Amino acid sequence: MTQLPKDLNEAIAQAREATNAALDDGYTRLQVELVIPEIELQAQALAQQFIPAILEPDTPLKVFFADTGAAALARRDWEEVPFTVTDLGTSRSPVDGRIEPEDGRFLLICPSSIEVAQAEKLSNLAGDRPMVMLLPRLEDVSIVGIGLAARQLRERFISKIQSCYYLRPGDGFTLFRCYPSPWQIWLEPEEGKYELIAELPEKPMGDTLDSILAKASGQATEAPDSDSADSQ
Repeated sequence: MTQLPKDLNEAIAQAREATNAALDDGYTRLQVELVIPEIELQAQALAQQFIPAILEPDTPLKVFFADTGAAALARRDWEEVPFTVTDLGTSRSPVDGRIEPEDGRFLLICPSSIEVAQAEKLSNLAGDRPMVMLLPRLEDVSIVGIGLAARQLRERFISKIQSCYYLRPGDGFTLFRCYPSPWQIWLEPEEGKYELIAELPEKPMGDTLDSILAKASGQATEAPDSDSADSQ
């Protein structure tokens, strides 16, 4: 059983293994999510650690940053690398012109809900070629929305992405997934010590997550049984 990572370096090492396992199993739309405050500030360094996992001989990799500045900074800092670094483009220079027939795999770094349309277009252009998203933030309701168009976007694109690695520390718990393991909820009964309290095939959210945590921490209330109810 995969244990919770002790630090970011270990998390990226786990994410590399999980991504490779998912790619080997035929998944072509993957995301690695580290839901940690201000993690985007470390995106370039984390991407540099992660990229070797998806490099393959004779399979050209193209790395996309969400904005032009981040892409330019990475090109400057990384210098000579065995892959192409670019950005998602703009209205004047769309992502369509950044895809080549010889491209074999795509890595998209830190796409937010602002870039969700470009990310979807990149996914469509990629076809059956693998696309991995590192540190995505695609579901900001205030931007993506909650109406019909937003629901269609989720069904058409976002729901098709496999979360091969997910780490979200919460208040006294951590939600975790490392492919091919199921989703896991780890409780932190005391600082620095964790115990696995649940494994689920789908990502637990909202009331489901709250209910599991409440039950594990002894806060769940049981409905009165029929005998006691009848006696009242």
